[in-house]
Amino acid sequence: MWGRLGPGVLASLVLSGLIVLVPNSAAGFGTIEGGGQNREHERITRAAVACPAGAGSDGDCFEPRSVDQLAGHGKGFGAVGAPDLTEISNPAAHCDDADFLVGRYPQTRAEASAKLLDCVNHLRRRFREAIDSAKDLLDDEGQIIGAEVNLGTDCALANTEQRAKCESLEGFGRALHGAQDFYSHSNWADVADPSRPIGADNPPGLNLPAPSPVLDLRGSGAPTVPRDLTTGCFVIRDSVPGVGACERRVTHAALNKDNGLVDQSTGATTSPTTPRGEVASNFAKAVAGAMVETRHQWQDFRAALETSYGAQKGSLMACALTRDDPLNDCRGRSRAAAVLAISGVLIGVLGVGILLFQARRRRHLNVTNRSPLPP
Repeated sequence: MWGRLGPGVLASLVLSGLIVLVPNSAAGFGTIEGGGQNREHERITRAAVACPAGAGSDGDCFEPRSVDQLAGHGKGFGAVGAPDLTEISNPAAHCDDADFLVGRYPQTRAEASAKLLDCVNHLRRRFREAIDSAKDLLDDEGQIIGAEVNLGTDCALANTEQRAKCESLEGFGRALHGAQDFYSHSNWADVADPSRPIGADNPPGLNLPAPSPVLDLRGSGAPTVPRDLTTGCFVIRDSVPGVGACERRVTHAALNKDNGLVDQSTGATTSPTTPRGEVASNFAKAVAGAMVETRHQWQDFRAALETSYGAQKGSLMACALTRDDPLNDCRGRSRAAAVLAISGVLIGVLGVGILLFQARRRRHLNVTNRSPLPP
């Protein structure tokens, strides 16, 4: 049985077993179906950037096969789930361990902000990897390469993929994973339980909107961090109160809003299952924030493509990433751009010709006017 399973399915099953054994995984929003998770990452991503049924992409949304690769489908994790395959124990991939409370606390504000910057810089590297991989979508003449965008088979993950579309989507999906986890693992968008005192088991909520300026993935500097912003400390034995390295600290178990049901078409939420997620509308706010952030990051990604490669190539790359049949569907865009470029040159040449003609005509008239009158 095991020998017949593909590597993606096998990895999914193995990780499913691990998550059942460690139910409060730091993986953030769920990636699998089971173990308390409901494929929250996939459903958030689809609700945010999947094209409506039957609609083609205008660049703002991903068509069915393309969104399958980004969000995941069936037993496949997709690009957004990739960190739960290869980076599940890396706090920077999930924005963990940037915990802080005002007052006497085991970690200072500066130390917590440094941990948060580790997360932001990690996501920036993934974002940049996706931009860099996109250059291989086009040949030297700026045309889409068929083999680089073919989705006849699903994208492989974890550095085993060769197709440029898959590599670019994986980098972007890994960046999205951490950006979405930020809303689940932090108090950016949530509120505290008003029936209990503020403390490590009930940190304050900031109740702030998305997108968050903290997640400036195109930037390079340290973001401004609100004084009361916190994420959760995570160890394998994730609990409230914290134990081991998380003793006397805000824990992932106390703060996360990872699990519940998400409608993959609308993003509507029901049935939150974590303590913080059950407070007020915290789970709904985390999901809504993650969706807004996902759309924002895609718009920033498109802008970064145009900044890096020029408007024409950047637009064509975005088309290749979002369309299922970019060789045919993006060809018109490429031709249109070429026609516009040629038209611009012709108009320029015509304009110069007209100016030269007018200049010569004026000189001729001036010479005629200066000629002496006949006797």
